[in-house]
Amino acid sequence: MSQLVQVEAQTARMQVGRRGWDWSWLGVIPFFAFAVAFLIWPCFSLVLGSFQDPQGHWTLANIRDLGQPFILEAYWLSIRISLVTALVGGIFGFLLAYAVTQGGLPRFVRSGFLSFGGVASNFAGVPLALAFIATLGRTGLVTAVLKTVFGINIYDRGFNLYTFWGLSLTYLYFQFPLMLLIMAPALDGLKREWREAAENLGATSGEYWRYVALPILMPSILGTMVLLFGNAFGAQATAFALTGGSLNLTTILIGQQITGDVLHNPNLGYALALGMVVVMAVSIGLYTLLQRTTSKWLR
Repeated sequence: MSQLVQVEAQTARMQVGRRGWDWSWLGVIPFFAFAVAFLIWPCFSLVLGSFQDPQGHWTLANIRDLGQPFILEAYWLSIRISLVTALVGGIFGFLLAYAVTQGGLPRFVRSGFLSFGGVASNFAGVPLALAFIATLGRTGLVTAVLKTVFGINIYDRGFNLYTFWGLSLTYLYFQFPLMLLIMAPALDGLKREWREAAENLGATSGEYWRYVALPILMPSILGTMVLLFGNAFGAQATAFALTGGSLNLTTILIGQQITGDVLHNPNLGYALALGMVVVMAVSIGLYTLLQRTTSKWLR
């Protein structure tokens, strides 16, 4: 018996030894190399630069300077645009997702909306800004048609694409489709048995949505709105290309501090970026927490 135990132990050690020489994990090296080069190392450098002066000495001056009025104004403006686009994009994006998934539309219509959503949610930056300028700019196509055909000059009536509301309208172009793409699977996850049980107990369609469906979907809705907030908060190219830096957004201010000629203070720019990382980390944490709550309901 003892010899049998020794043989089994030796066999187990040999198997462990063979597993130790398994080189299949080498396939993940490119991923980790990419993450270190473009995520971990830049974040590490950003944190170090936030606590250093241009000469490389340690200091807390950059963190204290975040309390300057023009910096607080930049953060507040970025937060306001992100909140507006997250709320509007979340509400109307959810209604669009409901129409696509629960509205009884033909399957090809649903496929078309989802395909367009996948493209539009990634259509941002300079191309998106140029598209809106060509459409709703002072000499844009829609602006010219409204003025020539209907005699309506939207700019004389208070509209301006290059202001807070104009930028918010531009951001909504990629916020709507993102909400659609995320909420469509959540709506599909509603079980038919829940509606049947509610109807058997005498609930109307409105009562079913008020007391059953919406409470279940609310964590997913709120979580996606948090994701929309972070999506707009970190946008830079669209805002800069559209407004030319006239709006004092945090992302634009970071670029001015790092590469600008007038407000050139790279270490303050690092501190501004660190503040954005904190806001984004909180947003991602809330989104993850709410998604976990939703997944428990939809299992």
